[in-house]
Amino acid sequence: MDDFVANISPEIFTRAHPGREFFLARQPILDRDQELIAYELLFRSAAAGPANVTDDVAATATVIAHASELGMENVIGVSRAFINVDAVVLMSDFIQFLPRERVVLEILETVKVTDRLVGRVQELVREGYIFALDDVVADSDGVQKLLPLVEVIKVDIKGVEQGDLSRLSARFKQAEKKLLAEKVENLAQFQICLDLGFDYFQGYYFAKPLVLTGKKLSPSQMTIMRLMAQIISNADNAELERNIKRDASLGLMLLRLANAAEGQRIDSLGQALTVLGRAQLQRWLQILLYAEFGKPRGVVSPLFVLATTRGKLLELMAEKFRPGDQAMADTAFTVGIMSLMDALFGLPMEKALARLHVADQVKDALLWRSGVFGDMLILVECIEHIEEAGEQAHALLQKLQLSSEDLYELQLAAFEWSNAISQSAN
Repeated sequence: MDDFVANISPEIFTRAHPGREFFLARQPILDRDQELIAYELLFRSAAAGPANVTDDVAATATVIAHASELGMENVIGVSRAFINVDAVVLMSDFIQFLPRERVVLEILETVKVTDRLVGRVQELVREGYIFALDDVVADSDGVQKLLPLVEVIKVDIKGVEQGDLSRLSARFKQAEKKLLAEKVENLAQFQICLDLGFDYFQGYYFAKPLVLTGKKLSPSQMTIMRLMAQIISNADNAELERNIKRDASLGLMLLRLANAAEGQRIDSLGQALTVLGRAQLQRWLQILLYAEFGKPRGVVSPLFVLATTRGKLLELMAEKFRPGDQAMADTAFTVGIMSLMDALFGLPMEKALARLHVADQVKDALLWRSGVFGDMLILVECIEHIEEAGEQAHALLQKLQLSSEDLYELQLAAFEWSNAISQSAN
């Protein structure tokens, strides 16, 4: 880190580290099979007032500084990171501190494309860096100049009419570029872009419930639901173990998660049940509802990652808000995990909750976003949709007695935990 600090100006570094007074978001990027392949890392000022994305050198200096300090893998796991860069960043030396094999550099739409800038991008491409064009809405002169040098075109689908979107996608596919649709907020938009040949998708459409009449749970999900009911009814461990053994993939995944979480070797289901205890077992079963059994190893479900990140982050918030109150922390974790049950089951949240036994405060948070757990969930959702984060997020931080620096540290811990759990479950 000292070498990094020495190679950028003190003014830039100071602007990049204003007491960590910013919000951090990692927005998932999915492929055509709905598998997680990357995150875009975004930073926004945490000051109260209208939100403004800090698209200047300080924002990227922040990304680079913290990536260097923390290790990129703590934030993005095994995925790639898409990071915004402007002309100042591109022309600077400190871009060399980003690991070229782990990042895609997004050239902002506000960048003026000069011959000097094109030459710099050519130089970085020769060094092995991969580039994307950000927020493309037209086949402009600047886009044409950079097109031969970039691999990915990010199209802001909110800023393009559907007819123009069809023409743009055809043009860029003809140029053999990978197309990324950003700001995809519902499944209808995803389907349009899929039909147009887009390769990648960014947005939270995958977390929206697709209500299907007669949709059934998988056999493993049914087993998990029965096990959760048995825990609530205080069934003995022998009965729980017998039911888990009926689904070999469930038993194997439970053992992997238990080993990853407990930091000790657990060789049998009986030992896992003893070591974990009922509360922890119920927690892992909640997580396993999101696991995609039967998929090849290494395939990461974005819904699984988002649910585990929310669960852990709410748990950590509760521990910070009321230290030593384990019951509150457990409830917060449940709220975070269950906040995506509607998307998982393909049901309105009220009907999804009818399949589960949850406390009233959990139900109130999930249905109405009320109470302290509702506040925590709203804050997490605000940060995920960082473009909309502003006064509401700032007010919620104050209400929950958190600073933006607290939130940042808790996010990093939640990201690292979710990354580890996702790898253990795959």
